[in-house]
Amino acid sequence: MKITSIEAIPFAIPYVKPLRFASGEVHTALHVMVRVTSDDGIVGVAEAPARPFTYGETQESIVAVIKTLFAPQLVGMSILDREAMHAIMNRTVGNPTAKSAVDMAVWDVIGKTLGQPVTALLGGFTDSMRVSHMLGFAEPAKIVAEAERMRSTYGITTFKVKVGRRPFGLDVDVCRALREEMGGDIELYIDGNRGWTPSESLRALNAMADLDLTLAEELCPADDVLGRKWLVDHCNVPFVADESATKPGEVTRELLSGAANAVSIKTARTGFSHSQRVLFQCDGLGAEVVMGNQIDGQIGTLCTVTFGAAFESTTRRAGELSNFLDMSDDLLTEPLEIVDGRLSVRQVPGIGIDIDAGKLAKYRLDQGN
Repeated sequence: MKITSIEAIPFAIPYVKPLRFASGEVHTALHVMVRVTSDDGIVGVAEAPARPFTYGETQESIVAVIKTLFAPQLVGMSILDREAMHAIMNRTVGNPTAKSAVDMAVWDVIGKTLGQPVTALLGGFTDSMRVSHMLGFAEPAKIVAEAERMRSTYGITTFKVKVGRRPFGLDVDVCRALREEMGGDIELYIDGNRGWTPSESLRALNAMADLDLTLAEELCPADDVLGRKWLVDHCNVPFVADESATKPGEVTRELLSGAANAVSIKTARTGFSHSQRVLFQCDGLGAEVVMGNQIDGQIGTLCTVTFGAAFESTTRRAGELSNFLDMSDDLLTEPLEIVDGRLSVRQVPGIGIDIDAGKLAKYRLDQGN
């Protein structure tokens, strides 16, 4: 059960419409498919999304670090030596999505080798999760129309609203329109992507105090230490650390310092192995968690629900599992389906990722199409 190859395959799939938010916007999924093969001929697959405005990684840097650093050192190791693999990869600073994709692809190989679903190996709590849909920057009428479509077509009733624009009035108008047009049976929470100052954040929260928001995520800069603590002290909903909590040590710092009291877990940046550590830290400290979205494609979304459905505390809130719907195409032979507001895990050995070879050939960037 030794690793014989690790591949990093860049691909590009356009979005039907761009997702816009305070720290950037995404028009095309410039992702990297990571493929790990064992000497038994078993192949594990995961996906690394390039998010230079958040983690500093580009598609080119992800491919380069896997091909030139990680693969040469990990090939020949047992697929069970996950801790040793992480020790090797962690000698290289940063590169969280590259490391995470290797980790999850290895887990996929382990599951297939053992003939067990990865979600069962992780914890096996349940077989599906409620779905939350992210709504990007747009005028109130367009946002309401998108949310209505998600509710009527997929049964989704939980929505994360991107905020952080200056002045903040339009963001308040969007949230108010959603509540007024869609009623009290939907859940709303907001994500500022570090777009406001602490004082702007509090003013905006006060302006939305009657809208029954359930979470406020990363409203102000991650390095504004005193400002974040001040805001959390005045915030009447759980304040979620996201970009400020990209690894277990940062999670501990944010929670113990009082700069946040909830955490977004994203398998795209902490894989399965380190996502477990983040989750157990949060459980031990009594902090809520939400399964976040890195604007993932279907591969990444399937990894998220695989992890999220495995534990009780990750299923208490809806997971952000639907933004692949904004992509014009994807790589899976069997597309994901959201039914009655829920997404199911795949009860097959591994993660359940089966790549359509024709689509991969069409969208990959490292070979002539």
